[in-house]
Amino acid sequence: MTSPALEQKPQETSASFAEIFTPKLVTILREGYRLGDLKADAIAGLTVAIVALPLSMAIAIASGTTPDRGLYTAIIGGFLISALGGSRFQIGGPAGAFIVLVAATVSRHGVDGLLLATLMAGGILLVLGFLRLGTYVKYIPYPVTVGFTAGIAVIIFASQIKELFGLTLPGKEPGEIIEKVEALAAASGTFSPATAGIALLTIAIIAGLKRFRPHWPGMLIAVAAASIINWLIDMPADTIGSRFGGIPNSLPLPSLPVFTPELAMAVLPDAVAFALLGAIESLLSAVVADGMTGRRHRSNCELVAQGFANIGSALFGGVCATGTIARTATNVRAGARGPVAGMLHSLFLLLFMLVAAPLAGYIPLAALAGVLAIVAWNMAERHAFLTLIRSSRGDAVVLLATFLLTVFRDLTEGILVGFGLGTLLFLHRMAQTISVESETPMVTEDRADNANGGRTAYDVALATDPNLVIYRISGAFFFGAASTVGAVLDRIADRPKSFVLDFSAVPFLDSTAANTIEGAARKAHRNGVKFFVTGASGPVRHTLWAHGVQAPLVHYEKSIDDALEAIGQPTA
Repeated sequence: MTSPALEQKPQETSASFAEIFTPKLVTILREGYRLGDLKADAIAGLTVAIVALPLSMAIAIASGTTPDRGLYTAIIGGFLISALGGSRFQIGGPAGAFIVLVAATVSRHGVDGLLLATLMAGGILLVLGFLRLGTYVKYIPYPVTVGFTAGIAVIIFASQIKELFGLTLPGKEPGEIIEKVEALAAASGTFSPATAGIALLTIAIIAGLKRFRPHWPGMLIAVAAASIINWLIDMPADTIGSRFGGIPNSLPLPSLPVFTPELAMAVLPDAVAFALLGAIESLLSAVVADGMTGRRHRSNCELVAQGFANIGSALFGGVCATGTIARTATNVRAGARGPVAGMLHSLFLLLFMLVAAPLAGYIPLAALAGVLAIVAWNMAERHAFLTLIRSSRGDAVVLLATFLLTVFRDLTEGILVGFGLGTLLFLHRMAQTISVESETPMVTEDRADNANGGRTAYDVALATDPNLVIYRISGAFFFGAASTVGAVLDRIADRPKSFVLDFSAVPFLDSTAANTIEGAARKAHRNGVKFFVTGASGPVRHTLWAHGVQAPLVHYEKSIDDALEAIGQPTA
């Protein structure tokens, strides 16, 4: 294998419109889809459906709608995302990240406004995809994504306190976090031990099964156990049946949402927010699937699929649909071969709805609140949050600004301000690099062959040895370049025995870039590849270390020659 520098791009012909927007479903069918693949996808689809069943209803209830709308979203939106998307393994449906936005939209404009906003968001996503703007999502800095995700987790948990403890409020629960906490504190005297017991039991079962039986469907088992106990003891706890009258056992007929020019203008900001968050969430989920499988998604094709999915969801009375990271990861771990798994997951959910709809009425709302408490805990990305706080003051400022604005102000405002601060931080670091590290120029100049003293003869083995790959990164390595470098590093899926990544021409890197290297190093370690980092300056090494790029994942050496000597190769 040759050892290209990362700044060099291979000569490729530009892809045609049809090639860019061909769904991955068509790709796998062209590759040859066999009975064994169908069986594997059926098992994976059933596994994900078991996870998605209670989660879809819980998210819909927390969003201020009825539980059946969450199932409509997972069935219609999930099917279209898998059938038309640019990722082999994406699982679509209602997402916890949308709870805040959807609940606010329902509060302001009702369910009719929500359906219209979802339909409009689908149209916006179609435009973004066909204009090929999906690739620009990669320019969102890593601290921003961690910050708004953690902020959403806090808001989700706060929204479930009422159901977790069985509190009764004299009026409608406030949407703003401070007013919400004050109202909940004032209602503490209405605490229900029975409701809290059901919620605690649900959380304990999910956490226990995750630790001791991680392959079991913990959420479904916990909700089923809580429902049976609640029914047997006849505890005074609200259920889906008592509050919503159960769920229907069929899909509604498709219909257009209520439309008036005034309503459309009123929900336009919500539609834009849905589209922005949907694009970010779905492409982050696709990147996670890429990292787990070594495949590459097509971001613009994925956005087009998200657009059609949201339009379809709105027509059937569902809420916003997007790619879901946890369910997509479950799909990969369950052995999915392609998009058919996601399509079958939606069909299994439809089957559950047709057959078991009457049983859903017995599910305690406290059990679903326990499920969402676990979802919020997992969303918070505590390790990544603390790593960024410790890594540098600049990253900490971007992270905390995004987090606090998301919690106390608005999600869209948090993302925009975080992105602006991230850009200013990059410019500041560029200026520091030019003035302080002048020995490492931003653009490498030509040098004479004898500039470094004696030279050894070129060893062709270094460029042709299939067990050795050497990559060199040149220039500032920041969030704008992280996606491109990450795509090149994915080529270590070829699994050489040794991989050398040289940073001697990198004046600085940011947290997004360090996170990209950490992912590549972890993947190499999992595949049994020895990963060497060479030539890293003190500040670069410090940033890499802060993000987990350290032993046993990588070995640090001063130069490529030192790495080759450690590998046992002749230097050149």
